[in-house]
Amino acid sequence: MIEDKEESRDLNGKFTTKGLVGLIKETISILIIAFLLSMVLKAYVVEARLIPSGSMLPTIQEQDRVLVNKFIYRFQMPERFEVIVFEPPPETGHHEDFIKRVIGLPGETVEVKDGKVYINGEVLVEDYIQEEPNYNFGPVVVPANSLFVMGDNRNRSFDSHLWSSWLSLDKVKGKAFYTYWPLDRMGVMK
Repeated sequence: MIEDKEESRDLNGKFTTKGLVGLIKETISILIIAFLLSMVLKAYVVEARLIPSGSMLPTIQEQDRVLVNKFIYRFQMPERFEVIVFEPPPETGHHEDFIKRVIGLPGETVEVKDGKVYINGEVLVEDYIQEEPNYNFGPVVVPANSLFVMGDNRNRSFDSHLWSSWLSLDKVKGKAFYTYWPLDRMGVMK
């Protein structure tokens, strides 16, 4: 009779059985631990995202894949110019998460006129856009616990200047910080 086991002694000198069954159990245990760890990481630390639209051109292109830090805003508020992922306000009618750049912070006055964005009356220097906005908006004051966000593709982005409500800070899911695909665009996001 051929058995699929191998006997050996453990550190205490007791016999143990290792073989195919032991290997299968060990492999399953490792896979379960890896799966649970990846779920925790995705839920609380970092998540990969596929970008479905061109609203953030030229910074992020359609079909780029980016990493999102989901941990950072547990300890600090989003800052101006950061690219964030968030659940859009219900009034937008959209259910998929958006990705946009933080422009206005709570208490600030935001205005768009003559192709420029103004924060508290000062022109915002934006070296990351290719095309100036071709619309006027505001001035509006960003309420407490809210953000004003815009896509870098100013004239083709469904963002705060078109919404009838504000982006609440509690809807922010994380900071997009790294493009990992395609390889020729790989790098830290600016």
